[in-house]
Amino acid sequence: MPEADYRRLADAMAAEIAAGRLRPGARLEPVRRYAYGRGIAVSTANRVYAELARRGLVAGEVGRGTFVRAGLTQPPLAEPGRPDVIDFEFNFPAIPGQAEALAEALRDALAPDRAAEAMRPVGATGHAAARRAAARHLARGGWAPMPEEMLFTGGGRQAIAAALAACGTAGDRIGIEAMTYPAVKAAVTRLGLVPVPLAMDAEGVTPAAIEAAGALKAIYLQPVIHNPTGASMSMARRRALADLALREDIILIEDAVFGFLDETDAPPLIALAPDRVLLVDGMSKRASPGLSSGFVAAPAAALRRRVAAAIRAGAWHASPIGLTAATAWMESGLLRSLEARKRVDAMERQAVLRQGLPGHALHGDPRAYHLWLELPEPWRSDAFTTAAARRGVAVTPSSAFATQPGHAPNGVRIAFSSPSPSAMAEGVRILAALLAEGPENLSE
Repeated sequence: MPEADYRRLADAMAAEIAAGRLRPGARLEPVRRYAYGRGIAVSTANRVYAELARRGLVAGEVGRGTFVRAGLTQPPLAEPGRPDVIDFEFNFPAIPGQAEALAEALRDALAPDRAAEAMRPVGATGHAAARRAAARHLARGGWAPMPEEMLFTGGGRQAIAAALAACGTAGDRIGIEAMTYPAVKAAVTRLGLVPVPLAMDAEGVTPAAIEAAGALKAIYLQPVIHNPTGASMSMARRRALADLALREDIILIEDAVFGFLDETDAPPLIALAPDRVLLVDGMSKRASPGLSSGFVAAPAAALRRRVAAAIRAGAWHASPIGLTAATAWMESGLLRSLEARKRVDAMERQAVLRQGLPGHALHGDPRAYHLWLELPEPWRSDAFTTAAARRGVAVTPSSAFATQPGHAPNGVRIAFSSPSPSAMAEGVRILAALLAEGPENLSE
């Protein structure tokens, strides 16, 4: 069949979706049945479905089939701070009194006699006070970086991008989790790197998946409170990955952004293989996204130089005021206090969610600010996300996290750090009602 013909078939099905005759969550015919019913080759039917997926209209689920996704006519997901949406999508922990405490510390840091210094530009290495404060604050599990090992960016995303850029150039293969933080997928694509999805189990990426992937320049990992699954690695898994990195000469990029929620004294990956690991972190979850900074701990001098060069080339430097604020919050002990309170807050909020959704498959670390909801049949991830949005609740579908198109599990992430207690209770009630009702009346 000519190329234009398979596209005409895709156009026809896209029109069915746009008209609402194929609703979000509807399952498409199996490819072979679709092909036989229209008298076309199976290879052509595959091209039709691939074209629909490329347009973002359908998504495949392994072992389940292909389903209609939420189209452009569906309600948008939440934007941070929207008062008309109960936000279970964005994860920015805030506790009572946090803003006032941070502002007070910032006023002291920007007193007139210090303001001029705080306004000066900073390079990738920040300044001496920031290096000392960050090295002390990030220490855990018997590991403590040296101040000279610390580099700084404008936020956690920039820290990840700089680490990726330091590890490979366009065309290099980078291992990333099969389900992962969406910004990582975007950064890999922008840098021209080749993402290699790595299979996961209940603890995250498996050593077997890495060995099966072939040659990799680096691997991005979230060992503690993984986003979106909430998984945390055992020490045995961390040691196995560290040994593998040393043996195969692979750099591990360890994202510790949610690590502050873990009170155990387990050492991070960087403690187990310091010459093969870059640890990235940021202030947006610990303190506030409004004035954030990112960190990269790089013990290996040659690797540290490459990260610093990437920060300069990408213009990912820390804001001078943001770095001044971060330093003040770490030096005063305020950040430690906020982190301790957020650990309690996360567990209390998670209890509300679990109590409000009894009997449902909720997965994740009990200390986390997010959980993974495995959806019951006949719900589909995109259809559930659409239905929740129509009722004023924003959750994130599995397709946002899937590294490989068509391999998203049937679930949604519920991030519950942002809503007020009353809004959270109402949001949980709405989600429970949707789960009980099912998708049959989704178009109403």
